[in-house]
Amino acid sequence: MDLSFYKSRIPEGIRDEGREEGRAEGEARRAAQDVLEVLDARGIDVPAAVRERIVSCRDPETLRRWHRRAVIAPSAEQIFSEEQDE
Repeated sequence: MDLSFYKSRIPEGIRDEGREEGRAEGEARRAAQDVLEVLDARGIDVPAAVRERIVSCRDPETLRRWHRRAVIAPSAEQIFSEEQDE
């Protein structure tokens, strides 16, 4: 049986790049969920605007920083406190 019809005509480098982008997006999505889970576990209310800012962030370092702050912040908004001072 000829399965060549199912082979992608997209060059391998482009496919690999797409996989990497997909992986990075998945990791960012998971990191955002981690931030929200910490806040939830602590019983901290997360307003819609804060939730949107967290889930739309794709920068891993920013999400790591917010995750660390979520552990001790007195409110959801406080995880952004350093950015607001800049």
